[in-house]
Amino acid sequence: MIRVSELRAPATILAFILVPLVLYLNNPAIALLIGAAISLLFNKTVIPRANILGKYALQSAIILLGLKLNASQLVQISADYSLLVTGYVLLTLLVGLGVGTALNCDTKYSQLIASGTAICGGTTIASLSPVINAKPEQTGVALTLVFLLNAVALFTFPLVGEFLSMTQEQFGVWAAIAIHDTSSVVATSAIYGEEAAKIATTVKLGRTLWLIPLLLMASIFQRAGTAKLRIPGFIFLFIMAASLGSLVDMPESITTVASALSKVLLVVALYCIGTEISRETLRGLRGRVLLHGLLLWALVVPLSLLMVMKLA
Repeated sequence: MIRVSELRAPATILAFILVPLVLYLNNPAIALLIGAAISLLFNKTVIPRANILGKYALQSAIILLGLKLNASQLVQISADYSLLVTGYVLLTLLVGLGVGTALNCDTKYSQLIASGTAICGGTTIASLSPVINAKPEQTGVALTLVFLLNAVALFTFPLVGEFLSMTQEQFGVWAAIAIHDTSSVVATSAIYGEEAAKIATTVKLGRTLWLIPLLLMASIFQRAGTAKLRIPGFIFLFIMAASLGSLVDMPESITTVASALSKVLLVVALYCIGTEISRETLRGLRGRVLLHGLLLWALVVPLSLLMVMKLA
Protein backbone atom coordinates (compact mmCIF):
# COMPACT_ATOMS: atom_id res chain seq x y z
CA MET A 1 0.00 0.00 0.00
CA ILE A 2 1.33 3.45 -0.94
CA ARG A 3 1.49 5.95 1.91
CA VAL A 4 0.30 9.55 1.43
CA SER A 5 3.65 10.79 2.78
CA GLU A 6 5.44 8.95 -0.04
CA LEU A 7 3.38 10.76 -2.65
CA ARG A 8 4.17 14.14 -1.05
CA ALA A 9 7.96 13.68 -1.09
CA PRO A 10 9.77 16.29 -3.26
CA ALA A 11 11.43 13.59 -5.37
CA THR A 12 8.09 11.91 -6.06
CA ILE A 13 6.38 15.20 -6.89
CA LEU A 14 9.14 16.04 -9.38
CA ALA A 15 8.95 12.54 -10.90
CA PHE A 16 5.21 12.90 -11.53
CA ILE A 17 5.56 16.49 -12.81
CA LEU A 18 8.00 15.26 -15.46
CA VAL A 19 5.68 12.50 -16.73
CA PRO A 20 3.91 14.77 -19.29
CA LEU A 21 7.32 15.86 -20.64
CA VAL A 22 8.47 12.23 -20.91
CA LEU A 23 5.29 11.29 -22.75
CA TYR A 24 5.57 14.30 -25.05
CA LEU A 25 9.14 13.36 -26.02
CA ASN A 26 7.86 9.81 -26.69
CA ASN A 27 11.33 8.28 -26.63
CA PRO A 28 12.02 5.23 -24.41
CA ALA A 29 15.76 5.97 -24.23
CA ILE A 30 15.20 9.54 -23.02
CA ALA A 31 12.55 8.29 -20.57
CA LEU A 32 15.09 5.88 -19.11
CA LEU A 33 17.71 8.64 -18.76
CA ILE A 34 15.32 11.08 -17.06
CA GLY A 35 14.11 8.41 -14.63
CA ALA A 36 17.67 7.40 -13.72
CA ALA A 37 18.78 11.04 -13.36
CA ILE A 38 16.01 11.78 -10.83
CA SER A 39 16.76 8.61 -8.86
CA LEU A 40 20.50 9.30 -8.71
CA LEU A 41 19.95 12.98 -7.86
CA PHE A 42 17.76 12.24 -4.82
CA ASN A 43 19.30 8.81 -4.10
CA LYS A 44 15.97 7.40 -2.96
CA THR A 45 12.81 5.77 -4.26
CA VAL A 46 11.13 8.49 -6.32
CA ILE A 47 8.07 6.57 -7.54
CA PRO A 48 6.44 4.17 -5.04
CA ARG A 49 6.12 0.63 -6.47
CA ALA A 50 7.84 1.72 -9.68
CA ASN A 51 9.00 -1.83 -10.37
CA ILE A 52 5.41 -3.12 -10.37
CA LEU A 53 4.10 -0.22 -12.44
CA GLY A 54 6.92 -0.61 -14.97
CA LYS A 55 6.41 -4.36 -15.18
CA TYR A 56 2.70 -4.14 -15.99
CA ALA A 57 3.15 -1.18 -18.35
CA LEU A 58 5.71 -3.18 -20.32
CA GLN A 59 3.60 -6.34 -20.42
CA SER A 60 0.55 -4.36 -21.57
CA ALA A 61 2.64 -2.69 -24.30
CA ILE A 62 3.77 -6.10 -25.57
CA ILE A 63 0.23 -7.50 -25.58
CA LEU A 64 -1.08 -4.51 -27.54
CA LEU A 65 1.77 -4.94 -30.00
CA GLY A 66 0.43 -8.43 -30.66
CA LEU A 67 -2.71 -6.94 -32.20
CA LYS A 68 -0.57 -5.80 -35.14
CA LEU A 69 0.42 -9.41 -35.84
CA ASN A 70 -1.52 -12.55 -36.68
CA ALA A 71 -1.01 -16.21 -35.81
CA SER A 72 0.62 -17.12 -39.12
CA GLN A 73 3.16 -14.28 -38.77
CA LEU A 74 3.89 -15.33 -35.21
CA VAL A 75 4.56 -18.94 -36.17
CA GLN A 76 6.55 -17.98 -39.27
CA ILE A 77 8.85 -15.53 -37.47
CA SER A 78 9.43 -17.97 -34.60
CA ALA A 79 10.20 -20.85 -36.99
CA ASP A 80 12.50 -18.78 -39.19
CA TYR A 81 14.78 -17.79 -36.33
CA SER A 82 14.47 -20.67 -33.84
CA LEU A 83 17.79 -22.18 -34.95
CA LEU A 84 19.56 -18.82 -34.69
CA VAL A 85 18.16 -18.25 -31.19
CA THR A 86 19.16 -21.76 -30.11
CA GLY A 87 22.70 -21.29 -31.39
CA TYR A 88 23.02 -17.91 -29.66
CA VAL A 89 21.73 -19.14 -26.29
CA LEU A 90 23.93 -22.25 -26.15
CA LEU A 91 27.04 -20.48 -27.45
CA THR A 92 26.63 -17.56 -25.03
CA LEU A 93 26.20 -19.90 -22.07
CA LEU A 94 29.36 -21.82 -22.97
CA VAL A 95 31.43 -18.70 -23.69
CA GLY A 96 30.08 -16.94 -20.60
CA LEU A 97 31.02 -19.77 -18.26
CA GLY A 98 34.38 -20.09 -20.01
CA VAL A 99 35.17 -16.38 -19.62
CA GLY A 100 34.15 -16.57 -15.96
CA THR A 101 36.54 -19.47 -15.40
CA ALA A 102 39.38 -17.71 -17.24
CA LEU A 103 38.90 -14.59 -15.10
CA ASN A 104 38.65 -16.72 -11.95
CA CYS A 105 35.26 -15.22 -11.11
CA ASP A 106 33.05 -16.54 -8.34
CA THR A 107 31.05 -19.46 -9.78
CA LYS A 108 27.65 -18.03 -8.87
CA TYR A 109 28.47 -14.64 -10.39
CA SER A 110 29.63 -16.44 -13.52
CA GLN A 111 26.43 -18.49 -13.75
CA LEU A 112 24.19 -15.46 -13.24
CA ILE A 113 25.97 -13.26 -15.79
CA ALA A 114 26.32 -16.01 -18.43
CA SER A 115 22.65 -17.06 -18.08
CA GLY A 116 21.34 -13.49 -17.99
CA THR A 117 23.27 -12.58 -21.14
CA ALA A 118 22.17 -15.75 -22.93
CA ILE A 119 18.45 -15.72 -22.18
CA CYS A 120 16.52 -12.90 -20.59
CA GLY A 121 18.64 -10.61 -18.45
CA GLY A 122 17.02 -9.64 -15.17
CA THR A 123 14.24 -12.23 -15.39
CA THR A 124 16.76 -15.04 -15.77
CA ILE A 125 18.98 -13.73 -12.98
CA ALA A 126 16.08 -13.32 -10.56
CA SER A 127 14.71 -16.78 -11.41
CA LEU A 128 18.07 -18.57 -11.27
CA SER A 129 19.38 -16.97 -8.05
CA PRO A 130 17.33 -19.02 -5.54
CA VAL A 131 17.97 -22.24 -7.47
CA ILE A 132 21.78 -21.88 -7.22
CA ASN A 133 21.58 -20.27 -3.73
CA ALA A 134 23.15 -16.99 -4.84
CA LYS A 135 23.56 -14.29 -2.18
CA PRO A 136 21.37 -11.15 -2.40
CA GLU A 137 24.42 -8.96 -3.11
CA GLN A 138 25.46 -11.26 -5.97
CA THR A 139 22.01 -11.04 -7.48
CA GLY A 140 21.91 -7.26 -7.04
CA VAL A 141 25.25 -6.68 -8.74
CA ALA A 142 24.36 -8.96 -11.68
CA LEU A 143 21.02 -7.17 -12.12
CA THR A 144 22.68 -3.74 -12.05
CA LEU A 145 25.25 -4.79 -14.65
CA VAL A 146 22.49 -6.04 -16.95
CA PHE A 147 20.54 -2.82 -16.44
CA LEU A 148 23.49 -0.66 -17.49
CA LEU A 149 24.24 -2.77 -20.56
CA ASN A 150 20.57 -2.53 -21.54
CA ALA A 151 20.85 1.26 -21.30
CA VAL A 152 23.95 1.21 -23.52
CA ALA A 153 22.10 -0.92 -26.08
CA LEU A 154 19.13 1.44 -26.06
CA PHE A 155 21.31 4.29 -27.31
CA THR A 156 23.90 2.52 -29.45
CA PHE A 157 22.01 -0.21 -31.30
CA PRO A 158 19.79 2.14 -33.39
CA LEU A 159 22.90 4.12 -34.39
CA VAL A 160 24.66 0.92 -35.52
CA GLY A 161 21.53 -0.15 -37.39
CA GLU A 162 21.34 3.15 -39.25
CA PHE A 163 25.07 3.13 -40.00
CA LEU A 164 24.88 -0.38 -41.49
CA SER A 165 21.56 0.35 -43.25
CA MET A 166 19.99 -2.69 -41.58
CA THR A 167 16.48 -3.63 -42.63
CA GLN A 168 13.65 -3.60 -40.09
CA GLU A 169 13.78 -7.39 -39.97
CA GLN A 170 17.54 -7.58 -39.48
CA PHE A 171 17.51 -5.02 -36.71
CA GLY A 172 14.55 -6.63 -34.95
CA VAL A 173 16.24 -10.04 -34.91
CA TRP A 174 19.58 -8.59 -33.77
CA ALA A 175 17.95 -6.67 -30.91
CA ALA A 176 15.99 -9.76 -29.88
CA ILE A 177 19.03 -11.98 -29.50
CA ALA A 178 21.75 -9.53 -28.41
CA ILE A 179 19.99 -7.36 -25.80
CA HIS A 180 19.36 -8.78 -22.35
CA ASP A 181 15.90 -7.75 -21.08
CA THR A 182 12.57 -7.84 -22.90
CA SER A 183 11.86 -4.21 -21.97
CA SER A 184 15.03 -2.99 -23.63
CA VAL A 185 14.58 -5.27 -26.65
CA VAL A 186 11.11 -3.85 -27.31
CA ALA A 187 12.14 -0.26 -26.57
CA THR A 188 15.29 -0.35 -28.70
CA SER A 189 13.56 -1.97 -31.66
CA ALA A 190 10.61 0.45 -31.36
CA ILE A 191 13.05 3.35 -31.75
CA TYR A 192 14.24 1.80 -35.01
CA GLY A 193 10.73 1.12 -36.36
CA GLU A 194 7.37 -0.51 -35.78
CA GLU A 195 8.13 -3.54 -37.96
CA ALA A 196 11.41 -4.09 -36.12
CA ALA A 197 9.52 -3.98 -32.81
CA LYS A 198 7.04 -6.66 -33.93
CA ILE A 199 9.78 -9.00 -35.10
CA ALA A 200 11.96 -8.35 -32.04
CA THR A 201 9.12 -9.03 -29.61
CA THR A 202 8.24 -12.35 -31.23
CA VAL A 203 11.83 -13.61 -31.46
CA LYS A 204 12.62 -12.41 -27.92
CA LEU A 205 9.68 -14.23 -26.37
CA GLY A 206 10.89 -17.42 -28.04
CA ARG A 207 14.33 -16.81 -26.52
CA THR A 208 12.74 -16.28 -23.09
CA LEU A 209 11.31 -19.81 -23.15
CA TRP A 210 14.87 -21.12 -22.81
CA LEU A 211 14.49 -20.18 -19.15
CA ILE A 212 12.54 -23.40 -18.60
CA PRO A 213 15.31 -25.91 -19.51
CA LEU A 214 17.89 -23.67 -17.81
CA LEU A 215 16.09 -23.81 -14.46
CA LEU A 216 15.50 -27.54 -14.80
CA MET A 217 19.19 -28.23 -15.46
CA ALA A 218 20.33 -25.86 -12.70
CA SER A 219 17.95 -27.56 -10.27
CA ILE A 220 19.32 -31.00 -11.15
CA PHE A 221 22.97 -29.93 -10.81
CA GLN A 222 22.32 -28.12 -7.55
CA ARG A 223 20.21 -31.00 -6.27
CA ALA A 224 17.61 -28.45 -5.35
CA GLY A 225 14.66 -30.64 -6.20
CA THR A 226 12.08 -29.43 -8.69
CA ALA A 227 12.61 -25.88 -9.87
CA LYS A 228 9.62 -23.58 -9.77
CA LEU A 229 8.83 -22.99 -13.42
CA ARG A 230 6.53 -20.16 -14.32
CA ILE A 231 5.93 -18.91 -17.83
CA PRO A 232 4.79 -15.27 -17.61
CA GLY A 233 1.08 -14.99 -18.37
CA PHE A 234 1.58 -12.01 -20.68
CA ILE A 235 3.29 -14.32 -23.20
CA PHE A 236 0.05 -16.25 -23.60
CA LEU A 237 -1.92 -12.99 -23.83
CA PHE A 238 0.49 -11.78 -26.54
CA ILE A 239 -0.13 -14.99 -28.50
CA MET A 240 -3.89 -14.59 -28.04
CA ALA A 241 -3.74 -10.97 -29.25
CA ALA A 242 -1.76 -12.03 -32.31
CA SER A 243 -4.20 -14.89 -32.99
CA LEU A 244 -7.12 -12.48 -32.81
CA GLY A 245 -5.88 -10.86 -36.01
CA SER A 246 -6.29 -14.19 -37.79
CA LEU A 247 -9.84 -14.73 -36.55
CA VAL A 248 -11.27 -11.23 -36.76
CA ASP A 249 -10.79 -8.50 -39.32
CA MET A 250 -9.53 -5.78 -36.99
CA PRO A 251 -10.60 -2.22 -37.93
CA GLU A 252 -7.65 0.01 -38.71
CA SER A 253 -8.80 2.48 -36.04
CA ILE A 254 -8.38 -0.18 -33.33
CA THR A 255 -4.92 -1.26 -34.44
CA THR A 256 -3.84 2.39 -34.74
CA VAL A 257 -5.01 3.17 -31.19
CA ALA A 258 -3.42 -0.04 -29.88
CA SER A 259 -0.11 0.86 -31.52
CA ALA A 260 -0.14 4.40 -30.08
CA LEU A 261 -1.08 3.16 -26.61
CA SER A 262 1.64 0.51 -26.78
CA LYS A 263 4.24 3.23 -27.41
CA VAL A 264 2.96 5.31 -24.48
CA LEU A 265 3.07 2.32 -22.12
CA LEU A 266 6.57 1.47 -23.29
CA VAL A 267 7.79 4.98 -22.47
CA VAL A 268 6.15 4.75 -19.02
CA ALA A 269 7.78 1.36 -18.43
CA LEU A 270 11.28 2.63 -19.28
CA TYR A 271 10.75 5.73 -17.13
CA CYS A 272 9.86 3.54 -14.15
CA ILE A 273 12.79 1.20 -14.82
CA GLY A 274 15.12 4.22 -14.86
CA THR A 275 13.96 5.31 -11.40
CA GLU A 276 14.97 1.91 -10.00
CA ILE A 277 18.71 2.53 -10.36
CA SER A 278 20.51 3.87 -7.28
CA ARG A 279 23.98 5.01 -6.24
CA GLU A 280 24.31 1.96 -4.01
CA THR A 281 23.82 -0.53 -6.84
CA LEU A 282 26.30 1.35 -9.02
CA ARG A 283 28.93 1.12 -6.29
CA GLY A 284 28.64 -2.68 -6.40
CA LEU A 285 30.00 -2.82 -9.94
CA ARG A 286 33.74 -3.44 -9.80
CA GLY A 287 36.54 -5.86 -10.44
CA ARG A 288 36.27 -9.20 -12.19
CA VAL A 289 32.47 -9.28 -12.14
CA LEU A 290 32.26 -6.05 -14.13
CA LEU A 291 34.99 -7.24 -16.50
CA HIS A 292 33.19 -10.56 -17.01
CA GLY A 293 29.90 -8.93 -18.00
CA LEU A 294 31.54 -6.37 -20.29
CA LEU A 295 33.86 -8.86 -21.98
CA LEU A 296 31.10 -11.41 -22.59
CA TRP A 297 28.78 -8.82 -24.10
CA ALA A 298 31.62 -7.36 -26.18
CA LEU A 299 32.10 -10.83 -27.66
CA VAL A 300 28.47 -11.78 -28.34
CA VAL A 301 27.20 -8.45 -29.71
CA PRO A 302 29.42 -8.33 -32.83
CA LEU A 303 29.13 -12.10 -33.28
CA SER A 304 25.33 -11.96 -33.21
CA LEU A 305 25.39 -8.97 -35.58
CA LEU A 306 27.48 -10.98 -38.01
CA MET A 307 25.10 -13.93 -37.79
CA VAL A 308 22.06 -11.75 -38.41
CA MET A 309 23.62 -9.90 -41.36
CA LYS A 310 24.46 -13.26 -42.96
CA LEU A 311 21.19 -15.08 -42.27
CA ALA A 312 18.38 -12.51 -41.95
